Amino acid sequence: MPELPEVETTLRGIRPYLEGGRIEQLIVRDPRLRRPIPSETAERVAGQTVRSLSRRSKYLLIGLDQGSLLIHLGMSGSLRVVPADSPPKKHDHLDLVLSDGRCLRFHDPRRFGLFLWLPETPGLAESRHPLLRDLGPEPLGTAFDGDHLHRLSRERRVAVKIFLMDASVVVGVGNIYANESLFLAGIHPARACHRIGLERYRRLAEVIRGVLEASITQGGTTLRDFVQEDGNPGYFAQSLRVYGRTGEPCVACGAPLRQRRIGQRSSFYCVHCQH
Repeated sequence: MPELPEVETTLRGIRPYLEGGRIEQLIVRDPRLRRPIPSETAERVAGQTVRSLSRRSKYLLIGLDQGSLLIHLGMSGSLRVVPADSPPKKHDHLDLVLSDGRCLRFHDPRRFGLFLWLPETPGLAESRHPLLRDLGPEPLGTAFDGDHLHRLSRERRVAVKIFLMDASVVVGVGNIYANESLFLAGIHPARACHRIGLERYRRLAEVIRGVLEASITQGGTTLRDFVQEDGNPGYFAQSLRVYGRTGEPCVACGAPLRQRRIGQRSSFYCVHCQH
């Protein structure tokens, strides 16, 4: 599943082509996404101008003259800016056609993505829409720090990895980045979150921010179903220290890395470096 850096990379890639553009039409070839696209969506967006593009967690928000578009890439979705007359490929479910002859094309083989028109502006949607209103702070924003993690963890009894992946605590720290961050902070992923002290949480928050920023800089993590908006794969996977490296030597101490299931997700760690 595309994680926060992949979504941020997509946002930065499509913004120069969409912002300020006028929408000629919305072509829906297959409305059967996670939530079916209503037939009136095309009529609502036609003729509107793209006023803004932003991201909240793994959701993209496109602000229009009236309302906004909410997009989620699901497990296998991607967005491309292509010539509007280029032939669609299999699983190219919709085109947001612009007046300059280009279109934003949504590709989603598994159809777990979302493409919704909302009556609210992006700012109001963040505070009102059920998918957005209960989300925690952005890990790259000023509201997120170790004090925030420490305060919320006092009332929990779950493993710290599960705690980090809870979107009501902090958004966008998916499985890959939780594994990497806990390794760099020296914290065992199964350790109870309420047993971790303030200074360790402050270090962990700094590490999370650094890992995500590095991934965004390098273009996002290469996943099986994700490539950048220009068709090139991301390169952060080359820098992964523990994720997917079961049995390989730890980059810090040389001990074989281990794997276990925590909260139904694979966790990778070093028994010597993390405690």
